[in-house]
Amino acid sequence: MEKYMKALVYYKYGTANNLFYKDVPIPVPKDNEILTKVHSVSVNAGDIHLLRGTPCPVRFVSGIFKPSINILGHDFSGTVISVGPKVTEFNVGDSVFGAIQDGSNGCFAEYVVVPSDHIIKKPENMSFNDAASFPNAAMTALQAIRNNTKPRPGDTALIYGASGGVGSFAVQIAKALGFNVTAVCSTRNVEAIKSLGADQVIDYKKESVFKRDEKYDFVFAVNGDNSIFSYKKLLTKNGAYVTSGGSSKQAIQVMTLGSFISSNKMSFLPLKHSNKDLEYLRDLYNEGKIVPAIDKIYPKDQLIDAIDYCEKGKARGKVVIDFTK
Repeated sequence: MEKYMKALVYYKYGTANNLFYKDVPIPVPKDNEILTKVHSVSVNAGDIHLLRGTPCPVRFVSGIFKPSINILGHDFSGTVISVGPKVTEFNVGDSVFGAIQDGSNGCFAEYVVVPSDHIIKKPENMSFNDAASFPNAAMTALQAIRNNTKPRPGDTALIYGASGGVGSFAVQIAKALGFNVTAVCSTRNVEAIKSLGADQVIDYKKESVFKRDEKYDFVFAVNGDNSIFSYKKLLTKNGAYVTSGGSSKQAIQVMTLGSFISSNKMSFLPLKHSNKDLEYLRDLYNEGKIVPAIDKIYPKDQLIDAIDYCEKGKARGKVVIDFTK
């Protein structure tokens, strides 16, 4: 007899008002998949894009006129309930965390099935809520910085949009890799970003980084709506610029003009899932070099409120939903 679970679903693009709970079949793991009982999840910008169906390229993945992916949620932590016949590295009862496979229904549900190469074991000293904060945001920050730089002593990094989920990880990872870090955020987030280790913090409501004389060896634009030409002026001779977030205009400019307007490396980051990256981030956590900046933890029955909070741009750091509450 088929078993069911509660899941948060949507069948048309729009706002959090289009989300509702529904009983759906509990998925069955295939050969290399794992069924996990969800403990905690976090909200990512990608969830908001899928919910809205914007920018337009999103619909080539999620459905042109209506969403083909009906359950949101990218990042989760939980407990292994069952494993596919070809899975050897995980056992029932293991505590794990990771991310769903692209193009699959998500983890805003009581159970989720994922490929075994999309999760890793959770260390005992890491809470389920912390673990659910990591996968997409921290991997995005890591890949943006590590894959585009080879920091030398004294190199400088600018993180624009430092108070969001990706930005808060980026500040810490850049410091861990040896950069002198300047972070840009709004007034209410200045002290929080300082506490994450930023060497300098610029309050964009009081001062524009684009009017300063400083140049940077690496610039990571996680948020904002600034011209690629503005960022070009901030780079040192061999500096690199990466964007992964912010407005669609910002991303499109980089993808279409980045390789033409400058001898500098200017690129848009497409996230690639990597268990090795997750393990690296877990090691940084164990060494006390990075921690998730969690803004709020919601109980399970307030998942829609949590998404609405993120959709309205109110979140700083990560927003987590604890399914045990």
